[in-house]
Amino acid sequence: MAIKLAKRTVDAAQPGEQDVFLFDSDLTGFGLKVTPTGRKVYLVQYRINGAKRRVTIGVHGSPWTPEQARQEAARLLGLVANGKDPAEAKAMAKTIPTVAEVVERFFTEHVNAKNKPSTFAEYRRQADKIIIPQLGKYRIDAIQRSHIAKLHHGMQKTPYTANRVVALLSKMFNWCEMVGLRPDRTNPVLHIQKYREEKRERLLSDSELARLGQALADAERSGKASPYAVTAIRLIILTGARLGEILSLRWDEVDFQHGALRLSDSKTATTTGTASGAKAIPLNPPALELLSSLPRIEGNPHVIVGKIEGHAMVNINKPWRAIRANAGLETLRIHDLRHAFASVGASMGMSLPVIGKLLGHTQAATTQRYAHLSDDPLQKATALIGEHIAAAMKGSEVDNIIPLRSNQG
Repeated sequence: MAIKLAKRTVDAAQPGEQDVFLFDSDLTGFGLKVTPTGRKVYLVQYRINGAKRRVTIGVHGSPWTPEQARQEAARLLGLVANGKDPAEAKAMAKTIPTVAEVVERFFTEHVNAKNKPSTFAEYRRQADKIIIPQLGKYRIDAIQRSHIAKLHHGMQKTPYTANRVVALLSKMFNWCEMVGLRPDRTNPVLHIQKYREEKRERLLSDSELARLGQALADAERSGKASPYAVTAIRLIILTGARLGEILSLRWDEVDFQHGALRLSDSKTATTTGTASGAKAIPLNPPALELLSSLPRIEGNPHVIVGKIEGHAMVNINKPWRAIRANAGLETLRIHDLRHAFASVGASMGMSLPVIGKLLGHTQAATTQRYAHLSDDPLQKATALIGEHIAAAMKGSEVDNIIPLRSNQG
Protein backbone atom coordinates (compact mmCIF):
# COMPACT_ATOMS: atom_id res chain seq x y z
CA MET A 1 0.00 0.00 0.00
CA ALA A 2 1.43 3.38 -1.04
CA ILE A 3 0.55 6.51 0.93
CA LYS A 4 2.25 9.77 1.78
CA LEU A 5 4.29 8.96 4.91
CA ALA A 6 3.74 12.00 7.11
CA LYS A 7 3.22 12.41 10.84
CA ARG A 8 -0.55 12.23 10.49
CA THR A 9 -0.58 9.02 8.44
CA VAL A 10 2.15 7.37 10.50
CA ASP A 11 0.36 8.14 13.77
CA ALA A 12 -2.88 6.78 12.28
CA ALA A 13 -1.34 3.50 11.07
CA GLN A 14 -2.83 0.53 12.92
CA PRO A 15 -1.24 -2.87 13.65
CA GLY A 16 -2.55 -6.16 12.37
CA GLU A 17 -2.10 -9.80 13.25
CA GLN A 18 1.13 -9.74 11.23
CA ASP A 19 3.61 -7.02 10.26
CA VAL A 20 1.94 -4.30 8.18
CA PHE A 21 4.05 -2.53 5.52
CA LEU A 22 3.23 0.95 4.23
CA PHE A 23 5.32 2.50 1.45
CA ASP A 24 5.69 6.15 0.57
CA SER A 25 3.98 7.38 -2.57
CA ASP A 26 6.61 10.06 -3.23
CA LEU A 27 9.92 8.22 -2.55
CA THR A 28 9.98 4.72 -3.98
CA GLY A 29 11.47 2.27 -1.50
CA PHE A 30 10.85 4.36 1.63
CA GLY A 31 8.51 2.49 3.95
CA LEU A 32 7.08 1.95 7.41
CA LYS A 33 6.63 -1.38 9.20
CA VAL A 34 3.97 -1.66 11.91
CA THR A 35 4.43 -4.73 14.11
CA PRO A 36 1.51 -6.57 15.82
CA THR A 37 2.54 -4.83 19.08
CA GLY A 38 2.14 -1.40 17.45
CA ARG A 39 5.85 -0.65 17.09
CA LYS A 40 6.48 1.53 14.00
CA VAL A 41 9.81 1.21 12.21
CA TYR A 42 11.05 3.20 9.22
CA LEU A 43 12.89 1.23 6.54
CA VAL A 44 14.14 1.34 2.99
CA GLN A 45 13.54 -1.45 0.48
CA TYR A 46 15.50 -1.89 -2.75
CA ARG A 47 16.92 -4.40 -5.19
CA ILE A 48 20.59 -4.88 -5.92
CA ASN A 49 21.96 -7.50 -8.29
CA GLY A 50 18.42 -8.84 -8.58
CA ALA A 51 18.04 -9.47 -4.85
CA LYS A 52 15.49 -7.65 -2.67
CA ARG A 53 16.95 -6.08 0.47
CA ARG A 54 15.52 -4.17 3.42
CA VAL A 55 17.47 -1.93 5.75
CA THR A 56 16.03 -0.57 9.00
CA ILE A 57 16.36 3.18 9.50
CA GLY A 58 14.91 3.60 12.98
CA VAL A 59 11.85 3.55 15.24
CA HIS A 60 9.22 6.25 14.82
CA GLY A 61 9.44 8.81 17.59
CA SER A 62 12.58 10.19 19.13
CA PRO A 63 14.78 10.81 17.24
CA TRP A 64 13.17 9.65 13.96
CA THR A 65 10.41 11.81 12.50
CA PRO A 66 8.92 11.03 9.07
CA GLU A 67 11.01 13.78 7.42
CA GLN A 68 14.25 12.70 9.09
CA ALA A 69 13.59 9.10 8.06
CA ARG A 70 12.78 10.25 4.50
CA GLN A 71 16.13 12.09 4.27
CA GLU A 72 18.02 9.01 5.46
CA ALA A 73 16.09 6.81 3.02
CA ALA A 74 17.03 9.14 0.17
CA ARG A 75 20.68 8.91 1.18
CA LEU A 76 20.60 5.10 1.31
CA LEU A 77 18.79 4.85 -2.02
CA GLY A 78 21.43 7.14 -3.48
CA LEU A 79 24.06 4.59 -2.46
CA VAL A 80 22.06 1.88 -4.21
CA ALA A 81 21.93 4.00 -7.36
CA ASN A 82 25.74 4.12 -7.26
CA GLY A 83 26.01 0.34 -7.00
CA LYS A 84 26.58 0.17 -3.24
CA ASP A 85 24.65 -2.08 -0.88
CA PRO A 86 23.57 -0.32 2.37
CA ALA A 87 22.72 -3.65 3.99
CA GLU A 88 26.24 -4.93 3.41
CA ALA A 89 27.74 -1.70 4.71
CA LYS A 90 25.55 -1.89 7.81
CA ALA A 91 26.56 -5.49 8.45
CA MET A 92 30.24 -4.57 8.14
CA ALA A 93 29.76 -1.62 10.48
CA LYS A 94 28.53 -3.99 13.18
CA THR A 95 31.90 -5.76 13.09
CA ILE A 96 33.85 -2.54 13.73
CA PRO A 97 34.84 -2.51 17.43
CA THR A 98 34.16 0.29 19.86
CA VAL A 99 36.92 2.27 21.55
CA ALA A 100 36.27 0.32 24.76
CA GLU A 101 36.79 -2.97 22.91
CA VAL A 102 39.94 -1.69 21.21
CA VAL A 103 41.35 -0.52 24.55
CA GLU A 104 41.14 -4.06 25.90
CA ARG A 105 42.84 -5.51 22.85
CA PHE A 106 45.50 -2.76 22.93
CA PHE A 107 46.35 -3.60 26.54
CA THR A 108 46.40 -7.33 25.93
CA GLU A 109 48.42 -7.34 22.72
CA HIS A 110 50.65 -4.28 23.16
CA VAL A 111 50.85 -2.63 26.57
CA ASN A 112 51.13 -5.86 28.55
CA ALA A 113 53.85 -7.17 26.23
CA LYS A 114 55.86 -3.98 25.72
CA ASN A 115 55.70 -2.11 29.04
CA LYS A 116 56.70 -2.61 32.66
CA PRO A 117 53.97 -3.43 35.22
CA SER A 118 54.12 0.08 36.70
CA THR A 119 53.57 1.63 33.26
CA PHE A 120 50.77 -0.84 32.56
CA ALA A 121 49.08 0.14 35.83
CA GLU A 122 49.26 3.87 35.07
CA TYR A 123 47.97 3.40 31.51
CA ARG A 124 45.18 1.18 32.85
CA ARG A 125 44.17 3.86 35.35
CA GLN A 126 43.99 6.50 32.61
CA ALA A 127 41.97 4.20 30.36
CA ASP A 128 39.48 3.15 33.04
CA LYS A 129 38.93 6.58 34.58
CA ILE A 130 39.07 8.83 31.51
CA ILE A 131 39.29 7.23 28.07
CA ILE A 132 36.61 4.53 28.33
CA PRO A 133 34.01 6.68 30.16
CA GLN A 134 34.33 9.48 27.60
CA LEU A 135 35.10 7.70 24.34
CA GLY A 136 34.36 4.02 24.95
CA LYS A 137 30.92 3.91 23.29
CA TYR A 138 32.14 5.24 19.93
CA ARG A 139 33.25 2.99 17.09
CA ILE A 140 37.01 3.18 16.64
CA ASP A 141 36.63 4.41 13.05
CA ALA A 142 34.29 7.22 14.15
CA ILE A 143 36.75 8.98 16.44
CA GLN A 144 37.81 12.31 15.00
CA ARG A 145 40.12 15.08 16.15
CA SER A 146 37.12 16.94 17.57
CA HIS A 147 36.52 14.10 20.05
CA ILE A 148 40.12 14.24 21.27
CA ALA A 149 40.12 18.03 21.43
CA LYS A 150 36.93 18.01 23.52
CA LEU A 151 38.37 15.45 25.94
CA HIS A 152 41.65 17.39 26.24
CA HIS A 153 39.88 20.72 26.74
CA GLY A 154 37.72 19.22 29.47
CA MET A 155 40.86 18.39 31.45
CA GLN A 156 42.47 21.83 31.29
CA LYS A 157 42.48 22.13 35.08
CA THR A 158 44.77 19.09 35.25
CA PRO A 159 47.17 19.80 32.35
CA TYR A 160 49.72 17.16 33.26
CA THR A 161 47.15 14.37 33.31
CA ALA A 162 45.47 15.74 30.18
CA ASN A 163 48.75 15.59 28.28
CA ARG A 164 49.51 12.07 29.49
CA VAL A 165 46.06 10.84 28.39
CA VAL A 166 46.51 12.38 24.93
CA ALA A 167 49.94 10.76 24.67
CA LEU A 168 48.41 7.37 25.52
CA LEU A 169 45.66 7.88 22.94
CA SER A 170 48.27 8.73 20.32
CA LYS A 171 50.08 5.45 21.06
CA MET A 172 46.82 3.53 20.84
CA PHE A 173 45.75 5.05 17.52
CA ASN A 174 49.21 4.46 16.03
CA TRP A 175 48.83 0.83 17.08
CA CYS A 176 45.35 0.76 15.50
CA GLU A 177 46.88 1.76 12.18
CA MET A 178 49.59 -0.86 12.57
CA VAL A 179 47.07 -3.70 13.08
CA GLY A 180 44.62 -2.42 10.48
CA LEU A 181 41.84 -1.09 12.69
CA ARG A 182 42.15 2.37 11.11
CA PRO A 183 43.64 3.58 7.80
CA ASP A 184 47.23 4.83 7.80
CA ARG A 185 47.87 8.46 8.77
CA THR A 186 44.46 8.93 10.43
CA ASN A 187 45.63 9.37 14.02
CA PRO A 188 43.09 11.89 15.43
CA VAL A 189 45.58 13.12 18.04
CA LEU A 190 47.57 14.86 15.28
CA HIS A 191 47.72 18.65 15.81
CA ILE A 192 46.30 18.47 19.35
CA GLN A 193 48.44 21.03 21.16
CA LYS A 194 49.41 19.92 24.63
CA TYR A 195 49.07 22.18 27.63
CA ARG A 196 52.07 23.95 28.97
CA GLU A 197 53.24 22.16 32.11
CA GLU A 198 54.91 23.74 35.07
CA LYS A 199 58.15 22.07 36.07
CA ARG A 200 57.29 19.53 38.73
CA GLU A 201 60.72 18.98 40.18
CA ARG A 202 61.48 20.53 43.57
CA LEU A 203 65.04 21.02 44.72
CA LEU A 204 66.08 20.70 48.36
CA SER A 205 68.36 23.05 50.27
CA ASP A 206 70.75 21.63 52.84
CA SER A 207 68.53 22.92 55.66
CA GLU A 208 65.61 21.01 54.15
CA LEU A 209 67.77 17.90 53.82
CA ALA A 210 68.60 18.24 57.51
CA ARG A 211 64.90 18.47 58.41
CA LEU A 212 64.12 15.46 56.25
CA GLY A 213 66.96 13.50 57.84
CA GLN A 214 65.67 14.35 61.31
CA ALA A 215 62.12 13.37 60.36
CA LEU A 216 63.37 10.03 59.06
CA ALA A 217 65.31 9.41 62.25
CA ASP A 218 62.28 10.36 64.38
CA ALA A 219 59.99 8.03 62.41
CA GLU A 220 62.39 5.11 62.77
CA ARG A 221 63.06 5.71 66.46
CA SER A 222 59.39 6.10 67.36
CA GLY A 223 58.30 3.12 65.29
CA LYS A 224 55.78 5.25 63.39
CA ALA A 225 57.30 4.03 60.13
CA SER A 226 58.77 0.68 59.18
CA PRO A 227 62.59 0.70 59.16
CA TYR A 228 62.32 -0.68 55.63
CA ALA A 229 60.19 2.26 54.47
CA VAL A 230 62.69 4.65 56.03
CA THR A 231 65.56 2.80 54.37
CA ALA A 232 63.79 2.97 50.99
CA ILE A 233 63.53 6.75 51.24
CA ARG A 234 67.14 7.09 52.30
CA LEU A 235 68.34 4.87 49.47
CA ILE A 236 66.45 6.91 46.89
CA ILE A 237 68.04 10.16 47.98
CA LEU A 238 71.51 8.64 48.40
CA THR A 239 71.56 6.92 45.00
CA GLY A 240 69.12 8.83 42.80
CA ALA A 241 67.34 5.54 42.05
CA ARG A 242 63.66 5.36 41.19
CA LEU A 243 61.12 4.33 43.81
CA GLY A 244 60.16 1.21 41.88
CA GLU A 245 63.80 0.17 41.57
CA ILE A 246 64.29 0.36 45.32
CA LEU A 247 61.01 -1.29 46.31
CA SER A 248 61.64 -4.23 43.97
CA LEU A 249 65.33 -4.56 44.92
CA ARG A 250 66.51 -8.06 45.86
CA TRP A 251 69.55 -8.96 47.93
CA ASP A 252 71.10 -10.87 45.02
CA GLU A 253 71.14 -7.57 43.11
CA VAL A 254 73.27 -5.84 45.78
CA ASP A 255 76.96 -6.13 44.84
CA PHE A 256 78.79 -5.20 48.04
CA GLN A 257 82.17 -6.19 46.58
CA HIS A 258 82.03 -3.69 43.74
CA GLY A 259 79.69 -1.21 45.39
CA ALA A 260 76.71 -1.31 43.02
CA LEU A 261 73.11 -2.32 42.61
CA ARG A 262 72.80 -4.60 39.59
CA LEU A 263 69.14 -4.48 38.67
CA SER A 264 67.92 -7.22 36.37
CA ASP A 265 64.83 -5.29 35.29
CA SER A 266 64.72 -1.52 35.14
CA LYS A 267 63.08 1.29 33.22
CA THR A 268 66.45 2.25 31.77
CA ALA A 269 69.54 0.25 30.92
CA THR A 270 72.89 1.90 31.56
CA THR A 271 75.28 -0.90 30.82
CA THR A 272 75.72 -2.41 27.37
CA GLY A 273 76.16 -6.12 27.02
CA THR A 274 73.68 -6.94 29.78
CA ALA A 275 70.27 -8.51 29.54
CA SER A 276 67.39 -6.38 28.35
CA GLY A 277 66.34 -3.97 31.09
CA ALA A 278 69.52 -4.51 33.16
CA LYS A 279 70.96 -1.52 35.00
CA ALA A 280 73.89 -0.84 37.31
CA ILE A 281 73.61 1.86 40.00
CA PRO A 282 76.92 2.76 41.71
CA LEU A 283 76.68 2.85 45.52
CA ASN A 284 78.36 5.47 47.66
CA PRO A 285 79.71 4.67 51.15
CA PRO A 286 76.62 5.97 53.05
CA ALA A 287 74.35 3.81 50.87
CA LEU A 288 76.59 0.77 51.36
CA GLU A 289 76.59 1.32 55.11
CA LEU A 290 72.80 1.66 55.12
CA LEU A 291 72.36 -1.61 53.24
CA SER A 292 74.93 -3.42 55.38
CA SER A 293 73.08 -2.51 58.58
CA LEU A 294 69.62 -3.43 57.29
CA PRO A 295 68.32 -6.72 58.76
CA ARG A 296 67.60 -9.51 56.29
CA ILE A 297 64.42 -11.54 56.69
CA GLU A 298 64.93 -15.27 56.25
CA GLY A 299 62.97 -16.59 53.30
CA ASN A 300 62.41 -13.13 51.84
CA PRO A 301 64.70 -12.22 48.91
CA HIS A 302 63.69 -8.56 48.96
CA VAL A 303 65.68 -5.74 50.55
CA ILE A 304 62.62 -3.61 51.36
CA VAL A 305 60.26 -6.15 52.86
CA GLY A 306 56.52 -5.66 53.20
CA LYS A 307 53.85 -6.87 55.59
CA ILE A 308 53.09 -9.98 53.54
CA GLU A 309 55.52 -12.75 54.32
CA GLY A 310 58.04 -13.33 51.55
CA HIS A 311 57.02 -10.23 49.58
CA ALA A 312 58.43 -6.77 48.97
CA MET A 313 56.84 -3.57 50.20
CA VAL A 314 54.60 -2.22 47.46
CA ASN A 315 53.65 1.23 48.73
CA ILE A 316 55.27 3.80 51.04
CA ASN A 317 52.79 6.63 50.50
CA LYS A 318 51.40 6.59 54.06
CA PRO A 319 54.75 6.73 55.91
CA TRP A 320 56.14 9.15 53.33
CA ARG A 321 53.27 11.61 53.88
CA ALA A 322 53.80 11.49 57.64
CA ILE A 323 57.58 11.91 57.34
CA ARG A 324 57.47 14.83 54.94
CA ALA A 325 54.78 16.53 57.06
CA ASN A 326 56.98 16.17 60.13
CA ALA A 327 59.81 17.77 58.14
CA GLY A 328 57.58 20.64 57.02
CA LEU A 329 57.90 19.53 53.38
CA GLU A 330 54.27 18.74 52.56
CA THR A 331 54.66 19.34 48.80
CA LEU A 332 57.77 17.20 48.41
CA ARG A 333 57.32 14.16 46.15
CA ILE A 334 59.33 10.95 46.30
CA HIS A 335 60.56 11.61 42.76
CA ASP A 336 61.95 14.98 43.90
CA LEU A 337 64.58 13.08 45.86
CA ARG A 338 66.17 12.12 42.54
CA HIS A 339 66.34 15.78 41.60
CA ALA A 340 67.97 16.54 44.94
CA PHE A 341 70.62 13.92 44.18
CA ALA A 342 71.25 15.49 40.76
CA SER A 343 71.32 19.05 42.07
CA VAL A 344 73.97 18.18 44.66
CA GLY A 345 76.14 16.77 41.88
CA ALA A 346 75.65 19.87 39.75
CA SER A 347 76.49 22.18 42.64
CA MET A 348 79.75 20.32 43.12
CA GLY A 349 80.77 20.91 39.51
CA MET A 350 80.05 17.45 38.10
CA SER A 351 79.21 17.28 34.41
CA LEU A 352 75.70 16.54 33.21
CA PRO A 353 76.80 13.41 31.32
CA VAL A 354 78.14 11.94 34.58
CA ILE A 355 75.01 12.89 36.50
CA GLY A 356 72.86 11.51 33.69
CA LYS A 357 74.63 8.19 33.88
CA LEU A 358 74.21 8.05 37.65
CA LEU A 359 70.49 8.61 37.21
CA GLY A 360 70.26 6.08 34.36
CA HIS A 361 69.39 8.61 31.68
CA THR A 362 71.97 7.25 29.17
CA GLN A 363 73.74 3.96 28.53
CA ALA A 364 77.22 3.51 30.00
CA ALA A 365 80.10 2.73 27.65
CA THR A 366 81.44 -0.25 29.57
CA THR A 367 80.35 -3.77 28.62
CA GLN A 368 81.76 -5.48 31.69
CA ARG A 369 78.86 -6.16 33.97
CA TYR A 370 80.97 -6.78 37.06
CA ALA A 371 83.81 -4.35 36.32
CA HIS A 372 85.41 -2.85 39.43
CA LEU A 373 84.12 0.72 39.81
CA SER A 374 86.59 2.07 42.37
CA ASP A 375 88.45 4.16 39.78
CA ASP A 376 85.40 4.91 37.67
CA PRO A 377 84.28 8.59 37.56
CA LEU A 378 80.72 7.45 38.28
CA GLN A 379 81.88 5.81 41.51
CA LYS A 380 83.74 8.95 42.56
CA ALA A 381 80.76 11.12 41.69
CA THR A 382 78.23 9.07 43.66
CA ALA A 383 80.62 8.91 46.63
CA LEU A 384 80.86 12.70 46.78
CA ILE A 385 77.10 13.13 46.41
CA GLY A 386 76.38 10.49 49.06
CA GLU A 387 78.77 12.05 51.58
CA HIS A 388 77.24 15.48 51.03
CA ILE A 389 73.66 14.23 51.43
CA ALA A 390 74.50 12.11 54.48
CA ALA A 391 76.15 15.10 56.15
CA ALA A 392 73.23 17.37 55.36
CA MET A 393 70.70 14.87 56.72
CA LYS A 394 72.67 14.71 59.98
CA GLY A 395 72.49 18.50 60.21
CA SER A 396 76.16 19.14 59.43
CA GLU A 397 77.05 22.45 57.83
CA VAL A 398 77.48 22.17 54.06
CA ASP A 399 77.10 24.48 51.09
CA ASN A 400 73.61 25.16 49.77
CA ILE A 401 72.34 23.07 46.88
CA ILE A 402 71.98 24.95 43.62
CA PRO A 403 69.70 24.01 40.70
CA LEU A 404 70.83 21.62 37.98
CA ARG A 405 72.43 23.53 35.08
CA SER A 406 72.90 22.45 31.48
CA ASN A 407 76.11 22.75 29.47
CA GLN A 408 74.44 24.88 26.81
CA GLY A 409 75.48 28.45 26.14
